[in-house]
Amino acid sequence: MTKGAEFELAVVVDDDDDILVAARLLLRGLFREIVTLSRPEEAVALLADRHPDVMLLDANFARGATDAAEGLALLGRLLAADPQLIVVMITAHAGVNVAVEAMKRGATDFVSKPWSNDRLLSTVRTAAALSRSRRTATPALADVGRSAPGETPLIGSAPAMARVHSLIARAGPTDANVLVLGENGTGKELVARDLHRHSLRGEKPMISVDLGAISTELIDSELFGHVKGAFTDARADRIGRIQAADGGTLFLDEIGNLPLALQPKLLTALEQRVVTPVGANRAVPVDIRVIAATNMTPEMLRDPRFFRQDLLFRLNTVEIDLPALRERRGDIPALVDHYLALYANRYKRDIPGLTPDALDALVAHDWPGNVRALRHAIERAVILAGAGSLTREDFALAPAVRHFASEAVVDGRAEDLNLDRVERRLVEEALRKHGYNISAAAGELGLSRAALYRRMEKHGL
Repeated sequence: MTKGAEFELAVVVDDDDDILVAARLLLRGLFREIVTLSRPEEAVALLADRHPDVMLLDANFARGATDAAEGLALLGRLLAADPQLIVVMITAHAGVNVAVEAMKRGATDFVSKPWSNDRLLSTVRTAAALSRSRRTATPALADVGRSAPGETPLIGSAPAMARVHSLIARAGPTDANVLVLGENGTGKELVARDLHRHSLRGEKPMISVDLGAISTELIDSELFGHVKGAFTDARADRIGRIQAADGGTLFLDEIGNLPLALQPKLLTALEQRVVTPVGANRAVPVDIRVIAATNMTPEMLRDPRFFRQDLLFRLNTVEIDLPALRERRGDIPALVDHYLALYANRYKRDIPGLTPDALDALVAHDWPGNVRALRHAIERAVILAGAGSLTREDFALAPAVRHFASEAVVDGRAEDLNLDRVERRLVEEALRKHGYNISAAAGELGLSRAALYRRMEKHGL
């Protein structure tokens, strides 16, 4: 066990003991626990009671095999057992065709042997961050476009949500690019999944890219790919996410974090339907539909200091604005029923429901973290509650935050010295001040984006 690690559990599946040892040593600073397995069947068995943040999976196990057939077959079995599992393929024969096929079958990314330590760490950290986001926020799937057991639907019948459902039904069957706006935790990835499933591309892959979880230096390579020798650590050709989505849908989450310097390159790719990998001389044709999402306000999106307007016009052929949960309180009882049933079943708890007072409290709460925060509150209550219906006290709702953190100090005297509550207010103030732009808010707080995401998750924001 490693104390102070960013993530809980990584699993490495490879038949080479040297690879297992190297991976364990390299990843021990990122994960509290690292499990290494040498046999494919052990990986499937592990998923019966463990939920890794990320699994690194060898593409070939049989001696002399190079076609990745065994690894790809195992990938399918693993994702059938756990549709939310994040898998990074590792192979000594990392051809573009193998990488494309792995990502189309649900792998999140791939690395090649011999790997660059920095590249592997970056890839695994990004994958683990995506895993945490999928499991704790909107439960995105390994293949977002296909339904799976336990998948959460986009719940809501309030007027604002009726408009969202109508837009999905009308825009889904087209190839129009869609921009989804909304605060953190409102369900933007669920909208993307529904759009893809309603489209003519529904049986093709949907490749997700969380631009808020990728370091600025790596976004170019992640989106467009690179060729061997393009830069110091480019030891093999690497396919980009845009090319991996060929024939399907590309979901660009947190598009507001795309650096201004790369926005023209993405615009060119969308207009000309080609991508040029870093270091390559020839463009590769692609056929994709783009769904983008951001928590930036419309005002910030339309400010050229933050976002190129020609790229915005290309992305928002259809614009869907997801309401905050406080703007559709009438949907809270249905959401409570759904998550209560989900977690009571998951944790084998016999919970008859909520007391009227508890439900009234949930409906009245502002939920600054939206559906994500409500989901967390219900899961926690189910785990910790005693016998009988859940009461208001089971939810430990924080007081509504109506003012910025500066108002916690009156006449030079701090009114509230609780560190957790003060930290929450500071984070919330920074997010509001910068229109929920993660990069700007993190800079104001003196944090990395990853550190800010961790604090947002901690406080249900």
